Amino acid sequence: MYATQYHKALSLNDARSQLAACDDAKLLAGGMTLIPTLKQRLAQTDLLIDLADTGLGLIEDKGSHLKIGAMCRHHDVETSELVAKMIPVLSSLAGGIGDRQVRNCGTLGGSIANNDPSACYPAALMALGATIHTSERDIAAEDFFVGMFETDLDEQEIVTAVSFPKPDKAAYVKFPNPASRYAMVGVCVAVMDGDVRVAITGAGQDGVFRHGDMEAALADQFSAAAIETIAIDEEMLLSDIHAGADYRAHLVREMTRRAINAC
Repeated sequence: MYATQYHKALSLNDARSQLAACDDAKLLAGGMTLIPTLKQRLAQTDLLIDLADTGLGLIEDKGSHLKIGAMCRHHDVETSELVAKMIPVLSSLAGGIGDRQVRNCGTLGGSIANNDPSACYPAALMALGATIHTSERDIAAEDFFVGMFETDLDEQEIVTAVSFPKPDKAAYVKFPNPASRYAMVGVCVAVMDGDVRVAITGAGQDGVFRHGDMEAALADQFSAAAIETIAIDEEMLLSDIHAGADYRAHLVREMTRRAINAC
């Protein structure tokens, strides 16, 4: 690991000031990806800015939506009575991330800012029509995730919270890699004000994506039978040492079927 400076920010403004003052600073929001990357010398930074004490860990009932702070750990989301009451799919999703150590360190903001193509949260944000709040603006989930490990965030921008509208019903099901617990394929199906949304993670070459043909079929008939004949384009799917595109195509259909039945 390269030598670096460490600063524990005591407020969002403190973090923004430190970020603006250093040309090569990185934000630490749990560190489940960043720290191993630094240790393996796959990345380096002059300054680590820890966001743990910036007050971004609240979970709030906003009436029509649930607002979750960027520094909420996966464990916080998993065990929150408010989350379980308002949007239970988020509780179950968070409870299936990694192992106990990861869930007690990893955060919502860190997960989505990294935009790992196999992360679970992006599928929920896309399916639920979430809004990402930053230090500068609000970004719709559809516009936030722009490619593998890429987001619409500017270099000086910090994720502060995510607002999730309450769905009519929703479920998330994934097929986890047996070692890492990352989603080889994860599918979130949600019905929002009568509209059906299907978001898929772990499978796409460009990261999380929505499946319009499945959404149209489910809008006509909300049942697992409705997607049986829907084509899954293997050319847009990942193929790696864990699974080929053909197997991921099979998992997309199967995980979607299970999510529909779980709604």
